[in-house]
Amino acid sequence: MREGIARLLTEAGYEVVAQAGDADALLRKALAHHPDVVVADVQMPPGRGDDGLRAALELRRQRPETGVLVLSQYYEDEYALELIGERPEGVGYLLKERVGDVEAFVQAVARVAAGGSALDPEVVARMLGRRRASGPLDSLSPRERDVLAAMAEGKSNHGIAETLVVTDAAVEKHVTSIFHKLGLGPTQTEHRRVLAVLTYLRGP
Repeated sequence: MREGIARLLTEAGYEVVAQAGDADALLRKALAHHPDVVVADVQMPPGRGDDGLRAALELRRQRPETGVLVLSQYYEDEYALELIGERPEGVGYLLKERVGDVEAFVQAVARVAAGGSALDPEVVARMLGRRRASGPLDSLSPRERDVLAAMAEGKSNHGIAETLVVTDAAVEKHVTSIFHKLGLGPTQTEHRRVLAVLTYLRGP
């Protein structure tokens, strides 16, 4: 899979400066090459537990300016939340199956490299579902829930508009309403609004 991802990224116009077969090599090479973004597998040798995730977390600690996109075989919201921490800038968490959607995967890499966020739709959906009975989310309309999910995935207002086939103005109206209903201060900075949404979703 590593070779396949490298080929996809190369064909998309990215320069792949290094590949790593285990978590230790991933961290070492990432620190040496200063890439814009690193794509890591949660399960990497030597332990094949969460070694890749641990390497990604350490990389974020040492090089916060480097984007990190982590791929996982299975949905684990704990991994996603640990990776995001209190700083969702330049971070992504996708299920491996998303790599098959080449355009979406490349867009996710680009978003993370540029300092944005990219969360797997299934992760977001389960977060939303887990909090469903907690109160404030119930006040959102079905369309607002769709917009909230897209926001949490890291999409811009224009990206949300394209996904939901509505106007940018309609999305802005929904976003304003969502922030009001959830008691979150609106902001024009995308990563801050993603943090606000995720902070709410992962609450008690």
